[in-house]
Amino acid sequence: MLHNLLLVILLLTSQCYAQPTNYYDLSNWAAHPLKADNADQVPTDLKKFEKESNSKKANVFFIHPTTYTQTNEWKINWNAKVEDTALNNKTDNSSILFQASCFNYETYVYAPRYRQAHYHAFFTKDNNGKIALDTAYADVKNAFLHFLKTADTSLPFIIAAHSQGTMHGARLIKELIENKPLQQKMIVAYLIGLPVYKNYFSTLPACTNAVATNCFASWRSYLQGFEGEQYILNEQPNSIYVTNPLSWQMDTAFVSKKNNKGAVLLKFNKILKHVSGAQVHNNILWISKPKFKFSFLVKNKLINYHVADINMFYVNIRTNLKERIDAFYNKTIL
Repeated sequence: MLHNLLLVILLLTSQCYAQPTNYYDLSNWAAHPLKADNADQVPTDLKKFEKESNSKKANVFFIHPTTYTQTNEWKINWNAKVEDTALNNKTDNSSILFQASCFNYETYVYAPRYRQAHYHAFFTKDNNGKIALDTAYADVKNAFLHFLKTADTSLPFIIAAHSQGTMHGARLIKELIENKPLQQKMIVAYLIGLPVYKNYFSTLPACTNAVATNCFASWRSYLQGFEGEQYILNEQPNSIYVTNPLSWQMDTAFVSKKNNKGAVLLKFNKILKHVSGAQVHNNILWISKPKFKFSFLVKNKLINYHVADINMFYVNIRTNLKERIDAFYNKTIL
């Protein structure tokens, strides 16, 4: 009797859980122009140098990375619930603040909450991981379709994503943007933190310089000298597109930390200049060991800088965003 009751409860829960996310509800957006959120923030140190502008030239559709990482939670739910307040606060105070805000320069930022797959989905060998990632993608796709219907259609757009978000972002571009009229309205895609294989897109090119448009940029950050985890060592050499965010080139030249305009690390309002240099190495981006005032006091044994893929190059990305937007408009006028 108890066993049957539990089965009924699980069935009802799964049916309720399977309901698509309603993106007309603003609470299902981590960032949206119609609400105040952490994607609106600008580090205090930057406000001194950037000219304030009320002019918005583009929309940004930002897809946040995995924040659903609680131990063994996947044994109960493989996908997060969009109404999980604690998880949403975690997302808003990490990815939305330190990553999505990077893209708010003269833009409107949209970032959907979605039924993100648990971190374990990337490592399981059974089918649950794929199903969880497909469920997450279904939400991202629906959010993007809603974005297309409700955002200012006179503005071009940018796709920005990190980690799990990049997996969904690349799939979204391949399915709904590449080789379609929408591709001409996409200024650029920043597909960061997961690999984009050289045979993934059929026609969408990787950006070859700082002002190229209708293209994408991508990288994964590791400490200089580290060749990567085993799954990276198993990749075919030079099979991944890798952009150096200090030069916006894909060559293997080392770019000095003098070209790093500013990172945002532990304190959001503090810009740390010249923290690290960078170099494309095979399928990954090597960064020199971060150096900043009192950095010797920080116990830092990181070799995988995945969590800092964006905020290590915060000002460079932000500057590049504006450069590409301006280049897009100049090309359109010409």
